Amino acid sequence: MKAKVHSGLSQHKMDVNQAKQEHLLALKVMRLTKPTLFTNMPVTCEDRDLPGDLFGRLMREDPSTIKGAETLMLGEMLTLPQNFGNIFLGETFSSYISVHNDSNQVVKDILVKADLQTSSQRLNLSASNSAVAELKPECCIDDVIHHEVKEIGTHILVCAVSYTTQSGDKLYFRKFFKFQVLKPLDVKTKFYNAETDEVFLEAQIQNITTSPMFMEKVSLEPSMMYNVTELNTVASGKECSESTFGKMLYLQPMDTRQYLYCLKPKPEFAEKAGVIKGVTVIGKLDIVWKTNLGERGRLQTSQLQRMAPGYGDVRLSLEFIPDTVNLEEPFDITCKITNCSERTMDLLLEMCNTRSVHWCGVSGRQLGKLSPSGSLAIPLKLLSSVQGLQSISGLRLTDTFLKRTYEYDDIAQVCVVCPYLSPES
Repeated sequence: MKAKVHSGLSQHKMDVNQAKQEHLLALKVMRLTKPTLFTNMPVTCEDRDLPGDLFGRLMREDPSTIKGAETLMLGEMLTLPQNFGNIFLGETFSSYISVHNDSNQVVKDILVKADLQTSSQRLNLSASNSAVAELKPECCIDDVIHHEVKEIGTHILVCAVSYTTQSGDKLYFRKFFKFQVLKPLDVKTKFYNAETDEVFLEAQIQNITTSPMFMEKVSLEPSMMYNVTELNTVASGKECSESTFGKMLYLQPMDTRQYLYCLKPKPEFAEKAGVIKGVTVIGKLDIVWKTNLGERGRLQTSQLQRMAPGYGDVRLSLEFIPDTVNLEEPFDITCKITNCSERTMDLLLEMCNTRSVHWCGVSGRQLGKLSPSGSLAIPLKLLSSVQGLQSISGLRLTDTFLKRTYEYDDIAQVCVVCPYLSPES
């Protein structure tokens, strides 16, 4: 439940002409905010000291302390805020505006208007823009305004009141209240482009406020070309998963968490190499948190953009490769060749043996013509003569139209083991 509290908003300006004339109406502006837990400062001493058990008895009799925990500075009472407090980006600013008739005469045609001025725009926050017909003495007009803060920096709340006296004079005055909006989170992102067109996003989120945050939701809304998979949980049983951060979802002040997401092209875009190559917009992060007694805040980042990978005219990727192969035994791999240029290619495939990996098959065979954005899957066979982690190299593609050769080395790694050796040896 929100309490009405004097905000501590500082009045910076006032209409000079109207300030010289005493107005019949009084304007009060107060911020609505949640109360906080009362904390007491315990004073203790040893039993052999002069006060004896006096301080302990006073704390046990104090109604604001928790029974059995009088010396832990914990309170069981709520206290109303005594100042304006901090406003953070993504939170909702709520204010109570009251216009009171301090005079002994009826005032007519009262219009109360509240605007919020930011560095880029001016917003009307008034619940109603219609005038009140009359206001009797000792009566008031109340209004509550709400605004989700979406900009950092200086904000000015402009409250204007116009009315008509019994003698027919039309009077007007306004007050300005200035406050700062602070940044609650520091968000940093990193992108990793995989050979399989997948994009991995690492988001580092740091709490730069002075109080803990309960992280209610941190999700990635992908662009229309991608599907997203969150990699922030671990399997804990059948169809169950737990957060990698544990059961406590609180982010302490100045602490940082790293969230990981995998974006994969949708099937209708996966085969369009030229389209995926040029996609730089990935999506945006949606962050929701709660602080203190449940105040909710929400931030959405702007569209995140990655550096588009450069594949050149021809892209070669592996569709299939075994993790482990036997020494001196042939094994199969499948390569995918994609034409990333805007012209048709006539490709020739050559295979060059290395010291440890040898190609099985005919080198210098024609692959035929490949149209722009077209792909071709080629099964190949290899044999390794050396144990250990070996790198696959030696593929050469030549475009016979332009007489241009593309070299591909260190395509992937494969672990070569000897099947004749027992684990004990």
